[in-house]
Amino acid sequence: MYLKVKNKKIDIIELTTFWERFKGLKFNLTKLEYGIKFPKKKLVSTIFICQNIDIIMTDKNDKILYLYNNVKPEKYFLPKFKVKDTFFFPLGTAKEYKIGDKL
Repeated sequence: MYLKVKNKKIDIIELTTFWERFKGLKFNLTKLEYGIKFPKKKLVSTIFICQNIDIIMTDKNDKILYLYNNVKPEKYFLPKFKVKDTFFFPLGTAKEYKIGDKL
């Protein structure tokens, strides 16, 4: 799966197992070059993420419900009840989208 932004393809990796989801981007010091999909994740925490990221939350039809640009480490977002999937993208990716668009 990939996302196309300004003629650039960003690969999206889906994390499904417990350990993959638990680790996520924690303690990753290299710059994020790909997107990460967390299926069925409604609560977002950027604890121990060592870089700024863009966060997109979608419903079951991949319609964007919530969009957060340039999220800094050590932030919490309370659970959103209509959200089905949460995506972490490299910084600057979400500028091309707005709430209501489809991924």
